[in-house]
Amino acid sequence: MKRADFIKSGAAFIGSTAILGDEIMAATKQNKEGATFQLDYAPHQGMFSATAGKNFVDEIKYMHELGFRSIEDNGLPTRPVEEQVKVGETLAKLGMRMGVFVVPKGGNGANTLAAGKQEHIDVFLNGCKQSVEVAKRVNAKWVTVVPGNYQRNLPIGVQTANVIEGLKRGAEIFEPHGITMVLEPLSDTPDLFLRYTDQTYEICKAVGSPSCKILYDAYHQQKNEGNLINLMNMCWSEIAYIQVGDNPGRKEPTTGEINYKNVFKWLKEKGYTGVVGMEHGMSKSGVEGEKALVNAYREVDNF
Repeated sequence: MKRADFIKSGAAFIGSTAILGDEIMAATKQNKEGATFQLDYAPHQGMFSATAGKNFVDEIKYMHELGFRSIEDNGLPTRPVEEQVKVGETLAKLGMRMGVFVVPKGGNGANTLAAGKQEHIDVFLNGCKQSVEVAKRVNAKWVTVVPGNYQRNLPIGVQTANVIEGLKRGAEIFEPHGITMVLEPLSDTPDLFLRYTDQTYEICKAVGSPSCKILYDAYHQQKNEGNLINLMNMCWSEIAYIQVGDNPGRKEPTTGEINYKNVFKWLKEKGYTGVVGMEHGMSKSGVEGEKALVNAYREVDNF
């Protein structure tokens, strides 16, 4: 090799090494303990209780130290009012968001809107009104709704119309307060009426309200239909909230078959700035499990 060529190749190598070094440093900085994430992942109570203890407010503070900026709390309406207020004050002080909590209407399959029965609708609407008051205490903007089971003695079109009419009534309650009920299609049992993304999309379009959108849980939809990114893209205008969990097992990302690094990269490129709820269990218990959980999110967030 000529001396000039050797010098050029050496300079190129040094330059590429410097660039690689910068990339490694940037990734290290991004993934360091306590740094925020590219997406807004939201843990729930119990995920860090081995370190932070059983007090929910203390755990929220520890979540913030780890770099999380939102939380979820499905059972928030069942907490005493004074605890709800304390949670809201803590979130406001830390600059964190409250993700979803579940509208109280009984279990997922109970009081089904598909039946078109007034007593079921009354339970649902009372839950919506209660949820408005709970949301005010914690500045919540999203609430989860599961319409209930199939009413199998009715044609599917009639059931769908009944669900739409019930949800319109709920949307009327939430709209003045800027709260969005997010409908969650689930995979828990084939008895549940709402199961698929396109089905939920159709219903949201029919309700026609900014207060009725889709909660897209990638764990459930991997089980029900797969094709995650394509289906999210087709239904994107009605998706207001994301939840995750790997499959099989419903544990943290990297423990199953879903390529969450690519899914999260797609969400970022799509411009999603909402909450990504960590709606799953943990593959390990105790402090070891907490470290594995954070490491998993650091890994899939490094895209």
